[in-house]
Amino acid sequence: MQVKSIKHNSNEMLTSVSSIEDFITLLKPRVMSLAVFTSICGVILAPIALHPFFFFLSVLCISIGAGASGAINMWYDRDIDSLMDRTKWRPIPRGKVQPLDALGFGVILSIISIILLGLAVNYQAAMLLAFSIFFYIFIYTVWLKRRTSQNIVIGGAAGAFPPVIGWVCSTADISLFPVLLFCIIFFWTPPHFWALALYKDVEYSKANVPMLPVVKGKKATKAQIFIYSVLLSIIAIFPYTFNFSGLFYLITSLILNAYFCYLSFKLFKSPDDQATAHAPRLFKYSILYLYLIFTFLVIDSFLI
Repeated sequence: MQVKSIKHNSNEMLTSVSSIEDFITLLKPRVMSLAVFTSICGVILAPIALHPFFFFLSVLCISIGAGASGAINMWYDRDIDSLMDRTKWRPIPRGKVQPLDALGFGVILSIISIILLGLAVNYQAAMLLAFSIFFYIFIYTVWLKRRTSQNIVIGGAAGAFPPVIGWVCSTADISLFPVLLFCIIFFWTPPHFWALALYKDVEYSKANVPMLPVVKGKKATKAQIFIYSVLLSIIAIFPYTFNFSGLFYLITSLILNAYFCYLSFKLFKSPDDQATAHAPRLFKYSILYLYLIFTFLVIDSFLI
């Protein structure tokens, strides 16, 4: 028998019993899918082959850790999530999951993922996973997100860890190549999220989150997006420059980055009142870009 609970908090909606789907939603599946994909790429690109079982276990632990971070993030941000149209249908604002249940769920999954990765694979990868969870929760969510317009620049490092952790799962060490993989995601994050913020600025303003368009305006945000896009296009060539990839990756990355810069420049030159029309296109392409750039790195590794 299901028991229905009703919340009277003005920031929450009428609720019913929690479901498995609600707890899965707490893991931020879309964000987690990116962590899964880039961690897989990190394992594949590593010079030491990992046994298929430990390959699966490594990716599983990294995925669970990323999802656990998302759950704790939703617990902490439940107040502002209820104010924004983009997030008000998440399980906690809807009252589908109680805040403490979400917190406990995230903490338990974090502990399980770290311990399992350490015992089954290696302690170096487990320590790096623990640090990435700590960074996302305490550095980004608690400290930066509500305090500075550069929140996504520094906090973006949290999303750049999965390929490095995947690499360390195979090698138990860090070298220049995984650092370059980290940098690609790190420099990709600002134009990706600022493009979203450009056409969601009203929501962020309503929730009092100091995203760059809210604090500095659209003109400054468009300029920063273009600058980071150019920097990204340079960083993305480094795997070839340092002989970690071949001609196939060089050509495909040049094409991907040229179009990324084109969209960013087009957004930069657009009038402020038309930015919301161009920003979604860049945001959507940026997601495709990251999947493709890592895919081409993996394909290139088999061609060398």
